[in-house]
Amino acid sequence: MLRLRAICPFSWRVFNFRLLSSESLISQMSKCTDEEQIFDLIEKNKAILSEKQVGCAFSILWQFQKQTVSLSKNVKGIRDHPQFLTLHNLTTAKMEFMNDDTLVNVLYITQQFGVEVHDPLVEALVTEAWRRLERQVLCVYQLRSGSLSVLMVSISSLISQHFQEQLVNKTELLFDTIDSSQVNIARRIVQFLRNIKYTYYPLLERCNKVFLSNVNHLDLDSISKILSLYHSLQFHSFEFILMAKKRLTEMIPLFNHPASFAKLFVALGPMAGPEEKKQLKSMILLMSEELTSQQVLAVMGAMEEMESRNSCLIKNYLKVSVMPTEISILVCALSMLPSPHLDEARISQIEAVLPQCDLNELNGFATYVLRCVQYDHMYLDNTTGEQLKLLQKLDHYGHQRLQKCNSLNLLWEELKSLKGDWFPDTLLEETVATLQRLMDEINYINVAGIASFISRTNYLSTSLLDRIASVVVQQIEKIHPFAILAVILPFSILNYDPPQKDEFFGTCIQHLNSYLSILDPLMLVFLGFSLATLEYFPEDLQKAIFNIKFLAKLDSQLELLRSSLNLRIQFRLMELNRAVCLECPEYQIPWFHDRFCQQQYNKDTTSMNGAQQQIYQMLAEILGGINFVKASVLTPYYYTIDFECILDKRKKPLPYGSHNITLEKLPKMYSESNTQITGSRLPPGAEKIALEFLDSRAFCRNIPHLKGKSAMKKRHLEILGYRVIQIPHFEWNSMARSTKDARMDYLREQIFGEGKS
Repeated sequence: MLRLRAICPFSWRVFNFRLLSSESLISQMSKCTDEEQIFDLIEKNKAILSEKQVGCAFSILWQFQKQTVSLSKNVKGIRDHPQFLTLHNLTTAKMEFMNDDTLVNVLYITQQFGVEVHDPLVEALVTEAWRRLERQVLCVYQLRSGSLSVLMVSISSLISQHFQEQLVNKTELLFDTIDSSQVNIARRIVQFLRNIKYTYYPLLERCNKVFLSNVNHLDLDSISKILSLYHSLQFHSFEFILMAKKRLTEMIPLFNHPASFAKLFVALGPMAGPEEKKQLKSMILLMSEELTSQQVLAVMGAMEEMESRNSCLIKNYLKVSVMPTEISILVCALSMLPSPHLDEARISQIEAVLPQCDLNELNGFATYVLRCVQYDHMYLDNTTGEQLKLLQKLDHYGHQRLQKCNSLNLLWEELKSLKGDWFPDTLLEETVATLQRLMDEINYINVAGIASFISRTNYLSTSLLDRIASVVVQQIEKIHPFAILAVILPFSILNYDPPQKDEFFGTCIQHLNSYLSILDPLMLVFLGFSLATLEYFPEDLQKAIFNIKFLAKLDSQLELLRSSLNLRIQFRLMELNRAVCLECPEYQIPWFHDRFCQQQYNKDTTSMNGAQQQIYQMLAEILGGINFVKASVLTPYYYTIDFECILDKRKKPLPYGSHNITLEKLPKMYSESNTQITGSRLPPGAEKIALEFLDSRAFCRNIPHLKGKSAMKKRHLEILGYRVIQIPHFEWNSMARSTKDARMDYLREQIFGEGKS
C-alpha cells in the first residue's frame, strides 16, 4: 500500500532511526498479559515513546478489552487510568508523524474506548485525517477499504456535502476490493451513509449483499445494528429481514441476560409473529426491574412499533428521565395507554425540556396532551387550564423552530417520522411555507424524502411539486430507481400534473425499466397503482406484476407483514388489476379479484352518514319515489356508489321495480359472471347516473382540488357507462344551500340540467 506521505511531504523527523529501543519496546508490549503491564511500560518510557509505539499500545489495549466479559465496565476503567491520559497526550503530540494506518486505527480505538467526540484528542485526530484527505483526495485510493470505512464514520459529521459525495463515490469504486466476508467494513459504510443522512441505494445494495452472504455468521449485535441503520435510512430489504427474523428467532432461548435480551426484543419484536411476540413480551416483563433507563427506552420504542404497551414499564422510568428524547419516547408510549393522564408533575417535566425539543419531540408531547384532554373531557367532564396552556406553548415552540430553520436537510430529519393529528392541524401551513422558502435546496439526494413528506400531508403546493419534477428531470441519472415511487407518489395522491408532465413521468418510467426484475414486489405494486392513478400503464411494468412467479413471491412477503399493511397491499393490487382491465383491455390481463372483493364486502359494516341520508330522501322526492333510486350500489368490478338512477332519452326517471332497499346495507352483490361491462340492459337512449357525495377525504387539505383516487373512480365509472355526478361536501354544506329548497334545486340542476321545476 502506498502511504499518504509518499505523495504528501512530511518532516524527515518521521524517519528518525531509533536503534533497537523501538523494536524492543514493541516486543515487550506484545508479551504483556494485562493492561497494567502496558501502562507500566508507558509510564517508564513516556519520554522516548515513538508514534509507532503509541499506536501499538492502543492496539494491544484494545485486544485486551475485546477478551473481557464486562466490556463497558472495563473500558471505563481503562479510560480513567492515569496512564491513559499519558497515552492521550503522547498521541496528540505525535499524530503528525503517524502513518495513515496507525492514525486511523488510533482514531477507531479511541472511539471504542468511549472517548467523547468533543475531546481534544478526537478532534485533533479527525482534523489531521481530514487535512490529509482534503489536501490530496486521490489519497483515498491508497487507503485500504477497512481504514477508509473507519475514517469515513469518524469524520462524517465534520466534512462538507461535496466532500461527503466524493467519499461516497470513491468508496463505491473501492468496494470490489472488499472481501465478501468483511461485514464490519460494509456495516461502517452503511453507518457513514446514516451519519450523513444519505440513502445511497447503489452502496446500500452492495453492502446488503455482503450481509446476506454472511447472515449465518452474524451475531445479535451485528443484526441489531444493521436493522437500526436500515430503519434510519428508510432502506427496505425483504431478503435481509426474512433471514434476520429467522436468525433472531433462533436466539430467543439463548439469552437470559437483561441487556442482551432487551437488544433481541428491540430487533425482533417489530417483525415477530404472534407467538414470538407473546414470548418476547412475557420474558421482557420478567426482566423489567433489571433494565437500565436506556434499555427501557429502546424497549418502549419497539413496543410502539409492535402496537403494544405496558404502563408499569413506562411510569417507573418517566420519573427519572430528564433528556427531551427520553421523555418524548416515554410520553408517546403513555399516549397509547387506555386511560392517559397528565398531572402537574408531568406538565412541569414536559415544560422544562420544550426549548430543547425538535419538531418530532414536540409532536410526541402534543399527541399525548391531546389524548389526555380528550379523555378528561369525555370521561371526567373536565379539562384543566394547565393542559390547554401546555398546548399553546407547544404551538409556540413549533412555530418558532420552523421560522428559525435554515437547512432543508435538518428540517427533513425532524419531519420524516411525524405521526398524529397535532402537526397537520397546527403547523402544516408554517411547514409548507418553510419548505417553499428552502426549496432551492431540493436536490437528487433529498428529493425523495421531501416528496414522501408531501404525500403524507395531503397539502397541494404546486410550487414545491414543480420544483420536485424539475429536479428529477434534470438529475434523473443521479436518482436511484428505488426512489422513484416516493418521487411520483405526491403527484398521484394529489392528482397534480406538473408543467412538463409527459417529460417528468416518461423520464421516471424509463428510469425504472431496467430494474423491474429486481425491485421489491411491494414497491412494484405501489408503483403500478400510483402510475395507474395518473393514467400511465407501462406495458413492461404490468407484465412484471401480472404473472404467476411475481404473484407467488408477493404472497410469500405478505405472510410476514402486519395485518393492516398486508390488507393495504392486497387492496392496491386489486385496484391496479381493476384499472388495467378497465383502461387497458388490450393487455388482456384477467380480472382475478372476485373472491377477495366479496370477502371484503361481506365484512363491510358502513352505513349512510347524515348528508347521504338527506340526499337519498331528496332524490326519491325529485325522481318520483323510492323505487326510482338505488342506494349503495355495487358496480361491476366492485365499486360502491352512493346512489344510482336511470333517465330515459327524454330525461324521464325510470323505476327499478320492486326492491327491498334500506338506508344501511345493500342486498347481495353481483355474481362473478356479472362483473363484466354490459350496456345492453338499458333502453335505447337511456343513461345511467351515479351520484357520489364527496367528504373532505376526497380533496386536498388546503384547496378544493379532487385527489387522485376519487378522480380515478370517476374515470372508471364513466368507462362502466355512468354519467357521474360528484357532490362535494363544501358545496352541499355551503350557505347558499342551507335550506331544503336550495338543495333540491341543486340536485335537479345536476341531474336534469335545470333549477326549480
